[in-house]
Amino acid sequence: MKRRNFVKIAGAGLAAAAVAKPAVAQSAPEVKWRLTSSFPKSLDTIYGGAEVLAKQVAELTDGKFQIQVFAAGEIVPGLQALDAVQNGTVEACHTATYYYVGKDPTFAIPATVPFGLNARQQNSWLLQGGGNELVNEFFKKYNVIGMPTGNTGVQMGGWFRKEIKTVADMSGLKMRIGGIAGQVLQKLGVVPQQIAGGEIYPALEKGTIDAAEWVGPYDDEKLGFNKVAPFYYYPGWWEGGLTVHSLFNLEKYNALPKAYQAALLNACAYANQNMQARYDMQNPAALKRLVQAGAQLRPFPQDVMEASWKATNELYAEISAKNAEFKKLLDAMVAYRGDQYLWWQVAEFTFDNFMIRNRTRG
Repeated sequence: MKRRNFVKIAGAGLAAAAVAKPAVAQSAPEVKWRLTSSFPKSLDTIYGGAEVLAKQVAELTDGKFQIQVFAAGEIVPGLQALDAVQNGTVEACHTATYYYVGKDPTFAIPATVPFGLNARQQNSWLLQGGGNELVNEFFKKYNVIGMPTGNTGVQMGGWFRKEIKTVADMSGLKMRIGGIAGQVLQKLGVVPQQIAGGEIYPALEKGTIDAAEWVGPYDDEKLGFNKVAPFYYYPGWWEGGLTVHSLFNLEKYNALPKAYQAALLNACAYANQNMQARYDMQNPAALKRLVQAGAQLRPFPQDVMEASWKATNELYAEISAKNAEFKKLLDAMVAYRGDQYLWWQVAEFTFDNFMIRNRTRG
């Protein structure tokens, strides 16, 4: 190639690049969002899900899309996170949607409901079974769009100041418990209390409440519940697999470039998987430490489980009769649960049951 032709072609290429550069810049604008969490910083795994999300979004957009994360109480209290996104105080929040059942009981279903789905089934329903589409139809009324951004796995049944031997022992107990589960336990005589995570310990210590559930061994150890309530019950039948959501202001989300929306989707998916993996890694060692420190591990008595199952189905029927949106999401979830446990019974449970038996044999 002659030198003058090469210079001519190279010059044309540089000119094209100069023209293209502003277009690229326009398609990747600087965006700064604020996200409020419903959780304190001390709970590094569940609060950390929002930090993982923010870090991934920044990396996927070459630092152009920045999300600043605030702990519960720094902008608004943890239980007001949805309101802050809905009214535009912040662009996003990281929360458990069952905190908002006071607005509508349907908010429980995207997070978890008593005797619902386990963690893998919940992810499957939301991400592959059409659940998230149904959920976002409902969220649209509140000017938000949601994406799963973490799962705790099945939770523990909580800390009790006295031993539970029968259903009768539940009567009159003041228990910190969120969402629809509180309404179920109310049918067993429990007096439910909705208290933010950071306020549970002092309430339990002072005897303002008699029992409290949070997540599982890793978080419960951090919060020190074993120091003020010796009996540790399982399973948390009301939270077979809690999904933590990121909620985004719908107008702000729709205004994002498509590439940034894709970055949010992928970052949420990564944070969703990461949180559950971290809890699965952290909980076994924490449970050992708690038992060594004197926690008295107990399964819920069978009559408590059976009474809770009965009360749950009664409550679902009552709510469904009055709330068509709740019924729509619940029916979809229950149908999915039926097929999932058909498969679980054949393969997953059989394998796990064999492995557990062999572990206990040494």
